[in-house]
Amino acid sequence: MDLYFSCSLTGGRQDQPVYAAMVAHLQALGHRVLTEHLASEAAMTADGGMAPETVFARDTAWLRACEVVIAEVSTPSHGVGFEIAYALERGKPVLCLAREGPRISKMLTGIRQGEYGFRTYGSQEEAFAHLEAFLARY
Repeated sequence: MDLYFSCSLTGGRQDQPVYAAMVAHLQALGHRVLTEHLASEAAMTADGGMAPETVFARDTAWLRACEVVIAEVSTPSHGVGFEIAYALERGKPVLCLAREGPRISKMLTGIRQGEYGFRTYGSQEEAFAHLEAFLARY
């Protein structure tokens, strides 16, 4: 399945090792992660030289092409919020995952539409279990 993985870039990269583990797990399950580069340590460098319009056009094309969106939302990000809304408006299934502890926007925790899920996790294994359970529905 083609997946769009969404995570914080300019909002903070402290969870980058978690992003990398999630993307690696999704790939090990046989999924293609269109945005796998976002989980790498060099993500900011890779996109740094691109014009904002180019990033927008590329990422919205990937959002339209993907089958499911997975978003790690522990670190607040304008871009991630936009990507979630963009996907939901197009009827894409979306799973938001957040570490236990951080306060998450009620705009994300309050969504009750369609194929949307929000889960918290205390361990990497728990996050993987949430991913697998959500993806099993599709």
